[in-house]
Amino acid sequence: MKTSRSHSRAISSSGGDELSLQDFSNYQQRQQHEHKNGFLKIQSCCARALSDGYAYAWIDTVCIDERSSAEITEAINSMYHWYAKAAVCYAYLEDLASEKESVPLSSDLKRCRWFTRSWTLQELIAPKTVIFFNKSWDVIGERKHLAHQLSSITGIDCKALLGNPIRMFSIASRISWASRRETTRAEDLGYCLLGIFGINMPLLYGEGGQRAFFRLQHEILCNSNNQSIFAWSIPQSSLGTASLWSPLTSSPSFF
Repeated sequence: MKTSRSHSRAISSSGGDELSLQDFSNYQQRQQHEHKNGFLKIQSCCARALSDGYAYAWIDTVCIDERSSAEITEAINSMYHWYAKAAVCYAYLEDLASEKESVPLSSDLKRCRWFTRSWTLQELIAPKTVIFFNKSWDVIGERKHLAHQLSSITGIDCKALLGNPIRMFSIASRISWASRRETTRAEDLGYCLLGIFGINMPLLYGEGGQRAFFRLQHEILCNSNNQSIFAWSIPQSSLGTASLWSPLTSSPSFF
């Protein structure tokens, strides 16, 4: 479901029960999954996109063939650019109750899993427009209108959420935006930052999270002379496990 990104919209969510490309493209298989939340999410997303005047929607789980390591590598290295080119990104907060007011309190949003996941970081920052929806697909608001609440929840500078060029922000600041986020695969704490730094590098799942993050930092140093990459600190609780012999660190959590 791809077309010129400026004429399409993308969806971002953090739920389970997702459909794969194979589930969705095989009609007989698809019928077996029509009761799942993942299918209903796709259906609702496409209906919303059509009502907003878009002919196409891009949904990563059913638009990327996860059986192909080459396709996954291309997608992860390109995804920030794809989100930036999309006309709009729908952020579906499936754990935000439908009875809430149209502009919820920060405490309501803060409990949403979407704000804790690594891959939703670029989905929050890259698009020109992000629209948030609750579990019933009611509009909560746009990123620009919720920027102060979102900044408080995520630690991301409000100016970044209002569309200021990402290069305005120091290396350390950008890494810190991932410091409280969680991943299913350890390596993704490094890989989820590739687009935020305009870095392309091969993905080596199995290398471990520390090695992936070290490789990212080396690539950043090759492309920038911003010294804030060395502005990290080790919490007392991590002194026994962190490397004390490198100017680089093993995790975004130290920023």
